[in-house]
Amino acid sequence: MSTKGLSVFDETAHLTNAWLKELMESLDWDDRQRAYRALRVVLHTLRDRLPLIQVTDLAAQLPMLVRGFYYEGWQPAPASTQDQSVKDFVAHVDDAFVTDPDEDPERIVRAVFTLLSNHVSAGEIKDVIGCLPKEIKSLWVD
Repeated sequence: MSTKGLSVFDETAHLTNAWLKELMESLDWDDRQRAYRALRVVLHTLRDRLPLIQVTDLAAQLPMLVRGFYYEGWQPAPASTQDQSVKDFVAHVDDAFVTDPDEDPERIVRAVFTLLSNHVSAGEIKDVIGCLPKEIKSLWVD
């Protein structure tokens, strides 16, 4: 779909689709909607555990379309001090896949974190990881 003259929209749609395709391949899925749901819920769960400055620094490196759904529904507040464990973090993803019980939510989180590591600067990823509780850091692939 072309926006006819607004190349910035064409570019972000293309880039977002490339990210979704990469995520689908890493999860061995063939459903773009499912990949979108995975990316969205993991980004929201991550966002809600980061300090405000880190939320915005990460957002600056996301494709414009991804940045839009990253911020969707966001209520700026101090980073959550609850949900410090992997189990709690992954539970948010599991909730989004309640109708898809055969999917491993931790696998989804790891795949999205890998996607971010592939496309966001190493310095920014290091900063993001540095803000997370120790247990959640373990979900990032070195």
